[in-house]
Amino acid sequence: MMVRITGVNLSAIDLNLFLVLHAVLESGSATGAARELHVTQSAVSNALARLRDVLGDPLVVRSGRGLVPTPRCEELRPFIASAVGQLQLALEGGQGFKPETCTRTFTVAGADHHGVSDVPKLAALFAKRLPAALLRVVSIDYLVERDGLTTGAVDVALGPPEATGPGCHAEPLYTDDAVLLVRRDHPRVRGKTLTKALYNTSKHIDLHLAEGRPGIGHQQHARILKEHGLTREVGLAVPHFFAAAMAAARSDLVAGVPRRVAKAFCDMLPLRTVEMPFPSPRMTKCLIWHTRTDADPGARYFRSLVVEALRE
Repeated sequence: MMVRITGVNLSAIDLNLFLVLHAVLESGSATGAARELHVTQSAVSNALARLRDVLGDPLVVRSGRGLVPTPRCEELRPFIASAVGQLQLALEGGQGFKPETCTRTFTVAGADHHGVSDVPKLAALFAKRLPAALLRVVSIDYLVERDGLTTGAVDVALGPPEATGPGCHAEPLYTDDAVLLVRRDHPRVRGKTLTKALYNTSKHIDLHLAEGRPGIGHQQHARILKEHGLTREVGLAVPHFFAAAMAAARSDLVAGVPRRVAKAFCDMLPLRTVEMPFPSPRMTKCLIWHTRTDADPGARYFRSLVVEALRE
């Protein structure tokens, strides 16, 4: 959608006002924006008031303890994020990228199981190599809602190759299959592999990860069940792997999760893994990024850290 500020001379606008709005949108509050910009909260409020007068729109309105954008502001949002990101890239490119002094925020998007199995590894390496920078992790919903890779709101995403959109690149990191999580003292599941009969008669935990819909792995799993004549009775539907693990640890429900994250859950909770009653297909997980940041030195360095931390 084309955005026009009708009848407004851009040269007459203080462009710093858009930097303030960008900070408010990213933090969700005037307090958070003030902290990020190292100014007072009243300075942020004054800047928003001036920009409201210029654009003739409230831009953000209070919701609970935070601020949410108006439809007009949502229309402007990706353009502001892209402009800020491009300016930052231009400035860093001119000075040369220095990891030890970089204060940039690098954002990675992924499902919550990446937060359990992959983010800790990345965070440890990030702290050593980019000590002054900020690592920010956002959800798949955030990535989709903001069109994050295209607008620059997200630097990289973790996901299957099928999730690679137009103008994006993908580099394989690792492959993983799925196992079942059950509580250690489950009364019906005794062996290391769940039989087909037990699979069909157990109650399962369903996961809807992105925008309340099943993910790509979920869809592949459904096809395999049909091929093997298996059925899955769902007793609980949750949006997060951690919720699934917690529920499995306190009930007789069975949760299917990636093997990498299953190991982490078993280290934290009274759970054990059980193999599927059929060969579980291995899924490739990739590092995905947009062409717009492909040549940027900082973005390239960050991608190299992700690869070093996560590649098998």
